[in-house]
Amino acid sequence: MSTDISDLTGRPVIIGGGAAGLMTALELAPEPVVLLSKSPLGAEASSMWAQGGFSAAVGADDSPALHLADTLAAGAGLCDEAAASRIVHGAPDAVERLAKLGVGFDRRTDGSWRLGLEAAHGRNRIVHATGDGTGREIMRALIAAVRRTPSITLLEGVEARRLLVEDNAIKGVLAANDRGPLTIATNRVVIATGGIGGLFADSTNPGGCFGQGLTLAAHAGAKLSDLEFVQFHPTAFDGPSRPMPLLTEAIRGDGALLIDETGQRFMADQPGAELAPRDIVARAVWRHRAAGHRTFLDARQHPGADFAQRYPVISAFCKMAGIDPAHDPIPIRPAVHYHMGGIAVDGAGRSSVQGLWACGEAARTGLHGANRLASNSLMEAIVCARWVAESIGGVSAGPCAMLREETAPPAADPSAVRPILTQGLGVLRDRNGIERAIQSLYPLARGTGAASDAALVGLMIAVAAVRREESRGGHFRADFPDSASSAVPSFLTRTEALAAARDIVESIPSVRSALS
Repeated sequence: MSTDISDLTGRPVIIGGGAAGLMTALELAPEPVVLLSKSPLGAEASSMWAQGGFSAAVGADDSPALHLADTLAAGAGLCDEAAASRIVHGAPDAVERLAKLGVGFDRRTDGSWRLGLEAAHGRNRIVHATGDGTGREIMRALIAAVRRTPSITLLEGVEARRLLVEDNAIKGVLAANDRGPLTIATNRVVIATGGIGGLFADSTNPGGCFGQGLTLAAHAGAKLSDLEFVQFHPTAFDGPSRPMPLLTEAIRGDGALLIDETGQRFMADQPGAELAPRDIVARAVWRHRAAGHRTFLDARQHPGADFAQRYPVISAFCKMAGIDPAHDPIPIRPAVHYHMGGIAVDGAGRSSVQGLWACGEAARTGLHGANRLASNSLMEAIVCARWVAESIGGVSAGPCAMLREETAPPAADPSAVRPILTQGLGVLRDRNGIERAIQSLYPLARGTGAASDAALVGLMIAVAAVRREESRGGHFRADFPDSASSAVPSFLTRTEALAAARDIVESIPSVRSALS
């Protein structure tokens, strides 16, 4: 391994084996790059689980301007309009690039795209594959393309533990595998590690996605942004499986309804009803459950008998649970699905640390604002990968510093953090609950144990959440239910978060007396 690693000196290092990381590596070809994936490609990537599809204005009745309008409306005032416009305008071309890489998107008999409708979209603009298997098909094609691209050195089973930084500039990556630590000297790193769902007990994300990229960036001194905005998908399958199987919004786009155990359609009187933005639907489901009801997705009439054909993946796991969606309501509950916040980046994916880029869910580009529009996530990852690659291509390798021996921190374990965030930072939040979470997370985040990295990410989310004294998009404060008159992004560094958390912890009387 040591000989291989020395041969990799100076190459760009991409951390993460999901759609964003794979596409960035492919866009950089033929420049030699290193791709680190802590598990076999696709095994722990949220992209693999994406059902709905890829949003793009490719229909005859659609335009990027209409796509942008829907994105801005869902984002609840917090989108960066210029960034969002640029990204949605890049979506149609990104669909074509994926098709050329071998992605088998569903088409009509005349060869045109078969487009689906999802919540808060004003047009049918969801390009999908095998009905509800879009993520799996995109990942299949990208993985195959990466494995046949000679310029990409793939290191599976290698986990990045820290970024090596001097004078706010990247100098290398400290990683580890089952044989111990290893260091790659480089001045160009891309974080494409996905989301944070694994920090919560109920999530549609693989358990291995718990914000490791945010930890890497935070320890490197990077600015993170809008961390308080966590999207809860309203219709996760209510069962014991983890990650929780997702019931894509496309089913509601086909006419399925939300009902309770009495058959009451509890979203009927809401603007947009079942196709309202995700945060609204998630809160409605959450509140109805809190009132003692069970909640279900009723697809018996629409799509009805066509369910298994249109949604084969969902039909299969329903069948395993003894449910036939054509005849039985499907039990659902909200679950953490996507993180709108992330590493603050510019239009080229550059962070506040020289030589550090971010792409995909780990990045905060300004596209999603306070609430991501359905199927804009795969789109963002693929579109932005090209711009990240172009930016990296404009930076020379430069002389690589002699790296001193560093001790790798232990592999992160989020299990101690999950109950804390689940309790304090759910669909509905308030100051007391958030501050209790901060009180529990702070000592863990300051430590050096296996829980510290996950606790740091959780703490930064909690500090951002307690500071935002309003409700907007995916962040709903029961004690501040109204939105502020103006929407302002939040920014936070590790140092700032720890200082703010300490102030909060020391202001709690029982803790203050214990520390004195």
